[in-house]
Amino acid sequence: MTARKKPKSPSRADTEPKPKPKPKSRSSKPRAGQAVVLLAGGNPQIAKADGDAPVQAYIAAMPGWKRGLGERLDALIVRNVPEVRKAVKWNSPLYGVEGQGWFLGLHTFTHYLKVTFFRGAALQPLPPGASKQKAVRYFDVRAGDELDEAQMATWVRQAAALPGWVP
Repeated sequence: MTARKKPKSPSRADTEPKPKPKPKSRSSKPRAGQAVVLLAGGNPQIAKADGDAPVQAYIAAMPGWKRGLGERLDALIVRNVPEVRKAVKWNSPLYGVEGQGWFLGLHTFTHYLKVTFFRGAALQPLPPGASKQKAVRYFDVRAGDELDEAQMATWVRQAAALPGWVP
């Protein structure tokens, strides 16, 4: 004959309702007064917004040597396209012309800063970085690279004169 086990009576912990977990914030974007979060590769996480202020916040948060390069590129773009429109979208500064779309974007990576020409395949000479998208060309700048500002200015003026990318 086998012994029957007594059914276990529920303990108090089993019968009390469990506290609900606090909801997690859906956004890890910094609030006013908080430090900017750097994403993978040191890319600053800046809230999506139009205007110069979010672009300047992005540039100010760029780590190390990339900040100075970002400042130089921003000034070069403004000098060559005085009517430039700026915004931060997808954690990247974008530059465009009103009514034409975006012609250029910047993105910070661990070892380089990527300049994206959205209609770069139409630029002369062709920027060196190919893309899976036919029209797009890239120019990567790494620490210690000498930036040819005259060439960059030529590309910026050409790119601004083309119909831009409209997401």
